[in-house]
Amino acid sequence: MFHAENPSAGPVKPRLREVRAEITKTGTYTHTPGELVFGARVAWRNSGRCIGRLYWRSLRVRDLRHIDTPEGVAAECVSHLRDAAPGRRIRPTITVFAPDRPGRPGPRIWNEQLIRYAGYEMDDGSIVGDPRYAEFTTVLRKLGWAGGPGTPFDVLPLAVSMGDGPPLVTPVPPDAVLEVPLSHPSYPWFEQLGLRWHAVPAISNMCLEIGGICYRAAPFNGWYMGTEIGARNLADADRYNLVPVVARALGLDTSTDRSLWRDHALVEINVAVLHSFERAGVTMTDHHTESRRFLTHVDREERAGRVCPADWSWIVPPISAAATPVFHRYYDDEQLSPNYVHHPDSLERGLGRSCDLSPGEERV
Repeated sequence: MFHAENPSAGPVKPRLREVRAEITKTGTYTHTPGELVFGARVAWRNSGRCIGRLYWRSLRVRDLRHIDTPEGVAAECVSHLRDAAPGRRIRPTITVFAPDRPGRPGPRIWNEQLIRYAGYEMDDGSIVGDPRYAEFTTVLRKLGWAGGPGTPFDVLPLAVSMGDGPPLVTPVPPDAVLEVPLSHPSYPWFEQLGLRWHAVPAISNMCLEIGGICYRAAPFNGWYMGTEIGARNLADADRYNLVPVVARALGLDTSTDRSLWRDHALVEINVAVLHSFERAGVTMTDHHTESRRFLTHVDREERAGRVCPADWSWIVPPISAAATPVFHRYYDDEQLSPNYVHHPDSLERGLGRSCDLSPGEERV
């Protein structure tokens, strides 16, 4: 595939002979820098759950395969966060660490994303922070993390291990965490809720698979679509559950579903998210714009003679679905390679759940 789409790379047969010889000798092979960059970009192109693939060729690849220690991985994850948001303009970026090799598993990042907020379980069973990460917060505290100040937005530390070994737990420096305080263009009281969200959605628990090679530590980011924060992270009943809070502040009639109070409050939360990121000068897109861009991507892929896989339940936005063009058609949902995939591991088994994201959450 690399040679077919990059004629300047020359004939493929000599390279295939090299690869086969290396596999015979070592049980694996090493991608060239060009193959790695191409593979990471095509993995994004093939990601059926991502609506933002129009820009797959722009993915910046940080080739750090020589780094295979927890300390080095953690330090470069922090560098990734800084490098991905120069001047508050988010750049699609992936950092690729050492791959798994026969008898020598590569490094592993335990965090679902490089930046997530803690969930502290109180004595009465309530959660301060993000309930989604209450179990992971407990795991990190058992591993020695003292916890943060106890606010709803304490950034979790990074946990990095070699393979399934014990992890190194290390905090993320505050200067590497770009956050946006949330306000509303029409309701001054919204700012008093004290809400904020981080700006770089760097997914870190998926394996980048290219040509049979598994890079388990390969955090990657695009930029947020507003609904990921405003309609899921802040709004879901099992997350920050802000819809009832905002509905009461708006004075809505919450005694009947027919008042559509949830819909009204949900829209206002999303208005606040888009307004706040724009005011802060931080890259973000809205679901109407991104839906149109995605169909442009689909058209380009079809004209190039390629299948464009897409999972409808993930591509369609979580609010105003029928008002977007992606709602009104179906897609091929093939599993292509290279790709970003989830592998069950010891952490997931220990928590008794899959870390797979629910539909519509974190489309990068």
